[in-house]
Amino acid sequence: MHRFANPARFTRIARPLTAWFGWSGLVLTVIALTGGLFVTPQDYLQGQTVRIIYIHVPAAWLGMAGWAGIAMSSFAQLVWRHPLAHVAARAVAVPGATYAAICLVSGSIWGRPTWGTWWEWDGRLTSMLVLFFLYLAYIALANAAGREEGGQRIAAIFGIVGAVNLPVIHYSVLWWRTLHQGESISLRGSTIDSAMLWPIPLAVAGFTLIFLSVALMRMRTLLADAKAEARMRRMAAA
Repeated sequence: MHRFANPARFTRIARPLTAWFGWSGLVLTVIALTGGLFVTPQDYLQGQTVRIIYIHVPAAWLGMAGWAGIAMSSFAQLVWRHPLAHVAARAVAVPGATYAAICLVSGSIWGRPTWGTWWEWDGRLTSMLVLFFLYLAYIALANAAGREEGGQRIAAIFGIVGAVNLPVIHYSVLWWRTLHQGESISLRGSTIDSAMLWPIPLAVAGFTLIFLSVALMRMRTLLADAKAEARMRRMAAA
């Protein structure tokens, strides 16, 4: 892992990967959404509204995966003192918050014709909303910390503690029987018909690659800002 601790070495690897992840993710996303919106059949109960699943499911997955990335980077920062760990956590936070917001908005749009309401204080919805607010709090905390080691350590602790919400989101449909449906896709299989299922893995893969591309782009930007700031300090001290 420490092979990539050198910012210059990391940047050389991240630059081509940023473009590769971005374009590959865009292609997969277009294929998935085209298939989901125009090829797959409509649901016999929900009709055309079920098609929002091809945005909602990958957004929900990446909203949770983003915080898992923050927690793992924060752990690496506290335990191994990895020099890029805090940068990675900050880079992941913004796309993670964006996907969490997309999940909430698309779920609300989906819930209006399905449940008859835009919002319900359901276990899954509420815990996902908490995750979005955790993202906002982490972004504010990390930005306030800047390059101060003490502030970065506090942000890392917050990133690890906030991960407690992830199992709450995952198991909420089992712990509280409310409006939100149970798991449709799991390791044991899927309750979704295969004719409607196939675009979902493509959408998840496409959204994930775009997520990684944005995260790498943000890491490179943060490293460039740090390098420019260090150069300006040296010039001021000269």
